[in-house]
Amino acid sequence: MGYSMGSQWRWSAALLLVMASTCIKGLAPWHMNDFIKAVEQVEHGSPELQPVALLRSLRKASGLNDVVIQHFLGKSNSDGAALDSGLSGYFSKALQHRVTEDGEEEGVVLISDGTTVALKPLLLGIEAGFLSKTRERVRGLYQLTLALDLGLSFKHFHRSHLSQRLGADGCWDSVTSPRVFTLSNTPAHVTTALINGGMDGVILGTEVSTPSRRPLKLSSLLRTYYCHQLERDGLDKAPRLISRRRRQNFIELVKPSLLARQVERSLDLHRKLKKHPKMAVKEKEELMAVVNEGVKEFVSKYMDCPAIIPRCMWGARPYKGTPTLLSLPLSFLYIHHTSTPSQPCLTFQQCSADMRSMQRFHQDDRGWNDIGYSFVAGSDGNIYEGRGWHWRGAHTYGHNSKGYGVAFIGDYSTQLPSNHSMELVRDCLASCAVGGGRLTSNFILQGHRQVVNTACPGDALYKEITGWKHFGEVKG
Repeated sequence: MGYSMGSQWRWSAALLLVMASTCIKGLAPWHMNDFIKAVEQVEHGSPELQPVALLRSLRKASGLNDVVIQHFLGKSNSDGAALDSGLSGYFSKALQHRVTEDGEEEGVVLISDGTTVALKPLLLGIEAGFLSKTRERVRGLYQLTLALDLGLSFKHFHRSHLSQRLGADGCWDSVTSPRVFTLSNTPAHVTTALINGGMDGVILGTEVSTPSRRPLKLSSLLRTYYCHQLERDGLDKAPRLISRRRRQNFIELVKPSLLARQVERSLDLHRKLKKHPKMAVKEKEELMAVVNEGVKEFVSKYMDCPAIIPRCMWGARPYKGTPTLLSLPLSFLYIHHTSTPSQPCLTFQQCSADMRSMQRFHQDDRGWNDIGYSFVAGSDGNIYEGRGWHWRGAHTYGHNSKGYGVAFIGDYSTQLPSNHSMELVRDCLASCAVGGGRLTSNFILQGHRQVVNTACPGDALYKEITGWKHFGEVKG
């Protein structure tokens, strides 16, 4: 009466699925890696399941069936995977995006690169891409991922006169086992996590719209995009399609004029599907002005500016005492390298540890109030917030009130940071500072000479900066 090998394998697999489902039903961390593992469980239980059917099953489990979704993707009650109660409950909570009265954002996950993503627009964009028959003609791609949420946020801001129209960010209770994501300020209709998910939905939806690029498994698409490990050269030789290149890839796909048109079309479609009365000409013109102004802010914040990891995400200690506010705009951007830590950091975890190490040194050994730099550039594709845009730093003696201090993590006396890291500071961060009115348009970008032996003619980074051409003058 013994089991056959095939029966034994099926019994073992079933047992593993039950154990995994029980774990997910409990207090599962909200990390993208855990979400991908849950998707893999469904794929393992239904090996013949196609990605579109799986996506519809997830949509059904989470109840995502409003009129706009049905208009483009149809109803989710088609044949798919039969999810057990544990997995069904997990996916329902994972895909239902909302902000609670306590400012906690649900339906979001932490990514290995340190950013946070809402799953709903991501998966809707991917499903739209799989349903497409031709590349870059994905029906409903923008409405399902980003455009409608942006439009509704712009309208809400215009009518309610809130302090911001988009982009509240926040921090997790733990970066190793994230469970609660709390926004740092008053939330707008769309948060940074929702925008990140929308961008990724556009990028991956466009990618899978080409039949030859469609993966056999949803989990493999997500793992390739979100879990890539950088090597020594950082992003210089990394694949194109990874989450660390989110803003770069989005900029290449979406022009501001296209985004504005898609927002207008999304609002018009939403009105029709909701059977709201037709707008008068004057109301329509006013709405277009609201959209154009909102898209302009979106471009400045999410296309011109780099992703900046806030202090609470890298584990910063509190500032000692009361910060001194800068008088903006400033006229200088001072470029440094850290020397210690001497090696480039290639992961969010390592860069965060380096930030904490520098802050401890500056506060405990130097006796400063905080980490000295305004911002720090890692080789992982992120900018890390030091004292930030508004607090006076301690980076360039005698000039701390005149400009921002930006450091590259690593010793660059004899070699240069990666091209991507330098472009991130020279082009993106500087452009962001000018566009936000924090630097004058004719600012001076100045290298801070950091050499142990003063007889040395200068370090490699110092020399490189003298050749940079940017918005204003460049000095060594």
